[in-house]
Amino acid sequence: MTFGHIFFIPLVAMAGMLLGFVLGARAARNTMDLEKKRDAEREAARAARAARKAAASVGGPGAATGAAERGGAASEGGAKPGTPAGEAR
Repeated sequence: MTFGHIFFIPLVAMAGMLLGFVLGARAARNTMDLEKKRDAEREAARAARAARKAAASVGGPGAATGAAERGGAASEGGAKPGTPAGEAR
C-alpha cells in the first residue's frame, strides 16, 4: 500500500462526511422552515374559522341557521321567490 492510498482514502471519506453534513443541515433547515410556514397557515385558517363562527353566532338564538340561511328547502315555501314550487333551482 502506497502513501497515496493511506492519504487519499481518508481525505475522500472526510470530504464526503463534510459534504453530507452541509447538505443535511440545509435540508433540515428547509424542512423546519416549511413546517413553520404550515403552522402559520393552519393558525390563520383557525383564526378565520373562529371569526366566521363568532360572526354567525352574533345573531343570537333567533337567527336563521342551516339550510334556511342559505335559501335551501327549509326556507319559507321551499323555493326562491318567483320560482314555481315544483321547479328545481
